[in-house]
Amino acid sequence: MKNLAIETQRLTKRFHSGAGVVEAVRDVSLRLERGEFVAVMGASGSGKSTLLHLLAGLTRPDEGTIRVMGADIHALSDRGLTYFRRKHIGLIFQAFNLIPSLSGEENIELPMLLGGEAGDPERVNSLIERLGLQQVRKRHPDAMSGGEQQRVAIGRALVRGPSLILADEPTGSLDSANGRRLCDLFRELCAESGSTVLMVTHNPVVAFSAKRFLILRDGQLVGQFDKQDCPSVQELNRVYVDLLENSQSGIAS
Repeated sequence: MKNLAIETQRLTKRFHSGAGVVEAVRDVSLRLERGEFVAVMGASGSGKSTLLHLLAGLTRPDEGTIRVMGADIHALSDRGLTYFRRKHIGLIFQAFNLIPSLSGEENIELPMLLGGEAGDPERVNSLIERLGLQQVRKRHPDAMSGGEQQRVAIGRALVRGPSLILADEPTGSLDSANGRRLCDLFRELCAESGSTVLMVTHNPVVAFSAKRFLILRDGQLVGQFDKQDCPSVQELNRVYVDLLENSQSGIAS
């Protein structure tokens, strides 16, 4: 238990609409150990982003339990959950949500200032270098490309050294070189500081940078396996497509 970063039991989330009830996440049980780099794959509408929001405590489940870093996060008060998230979790959203009046460097530093912490220039400079942001550290968001804005948002999520990094399509606006740079950084953070990374992606090439893979289809976890099962991108893609077409594939668990 002490080595688990995430543990869910029979997690279910429903949304109500005019068309009826949709189970965005259905009966999902999973475990992530501390220091793991895990990719969640699935088609659009499979429940990937909803699962991330549940794990971050941004929405509450209708059924099931979630423990993050040993804590039952949905037993916390709203204030307690906000404090827990700020202390332990780094969130990388598809929307960048940068502050227009702040430079790239200031946007990265912002979580430290909001948390009442002293600045850490060494940490900020390291992230700027590792994310290839030297040219935009003094620019404001309106003078950055979409990929540059995304990398600044990633730096902001990582600056406080979170124990758990939840990343929703973090390479979506990045070219292939910067996508590889980011995945390398995720691997390094897992090895260097024991951070756990859960990354949502629909791209098998990006997913292959992880050590373990979870496949969602229609809100259900239909497969989970590691690189021993899929030693190449081509094999990962083959198994991924097979699971989307037939959740009874032998490798599903």
